[in-house]
Amino acid sequence: MNRELSFGYLYDFRNPPAWHRPWSDLYEETLDVVAWTETAGFTGAWVPEHHQAADGYQPAPNIVLGAIAARTKTLRLGSAVALAPLYHPVRFAEECAVLDILSGGRAEMALAIGYRRREYAAYGLEFGDRGRRFDEFLDIVRALWAGETVTYRGRHFTVENATIAPPAPRARIPLYIGGFADRALDRVAKHADGYFGNEEFCDLFAQKLRDRGKNPGDAGIRIQGLFFAVAADPEKAMEELAPYYHYVNNSYGVWLDEDKAIGIDDPMLKPMDLEQFKKSGILQIATPDEAIAKFENMRNRTGVEHFMMMKPAGLPAERFQEYAQFFADTVIPAFR
Repeated sequence: MNRELSFGYLYDFRNPPAWHRPWSDLYEETLDVVAWTETAGFTGAWVPEHHQAADGYQPAPNIVLGAIAARTKTLRLGSAVALAPLYHPVRFAEECAVLDILSGGRAEMALAIGYRRREYAAYGLEFGDRGRRFDEFLDIVRALWAGETVTYRGRHFTVENATIAPPAPRARIPLYIGGFADRALDRVAKHADGYFGNEEFCDLFAQKLRDRGKNPGDAGIRIQGLFFAVAADPEKAMEELAPYYHYVNNSYGVWLDEDKAIGIDDPMLKPMDLEQFKKSGILQIATPDEAIAKFENMRNRTGVEHFMMMKPAGLPAERFQEYAQFFADTVIPAFR
């Protein structure tokens, strides 16, 4: 599978205590950076979602995506991931249709169920119901995007004669679903246009598609490499970048350990000190030649069509842009 491979970044709009700034300054700067990546040769801007985070991890991705749509012309943009069971499906379908209009048909949404119990508690929802809520949500949203008038009576959602107007420009919005568990990947194969997640789960996703009589070559593959960067001198870059990625790693580690809902018990997911993090291999900093070889192998093996990196929380914009420009100059041309 030798598809064209494109690249983009995830922006979580966090404001860590060690590098805290006025919120308006942080948001303005991040939107400036997103617009700049379009001129540098990147093709995607993605916004994740979490709630009840002291550092302000983005809780309202659709609003931010509207701002990104207004500042850009060609970037594909969307959630990565939105926590679908926390939304009402009719409202979500409407908001995404409007986002697709504002962006000129550039919206591509990635969804998942989430793994933090406290996020569901804050919304007054049962954590254990999130899978069933997600399935009902998907039934309704996909029908609405298809232009249907939907009447639906489920365990979690009831809608009567629902439609969305105005419709999305392309009639339906590309839908990716993330996950790691067997049941989650079966949901992706059933409902989605493609998989959003980790390279090591692509083989299982392909098998799930074949089990449903679908051609894996027709499905989109979007792989996240949030702890990946390219530099001329990886050792020097490790010293500069590690504190920012270390912060991100430890915050995710705390969350993953809260409820152990993701089903992966890996010591590498636990919080660690900075020196342990540098030696762990979690943050991969490659030379351009190493990166090109990595992506060629990944594309040939999985059929990945988009690789998503991360602007780590706290990293100054000018330092991020220097690394991103180096990536754009030395890696992206190999995949055009």
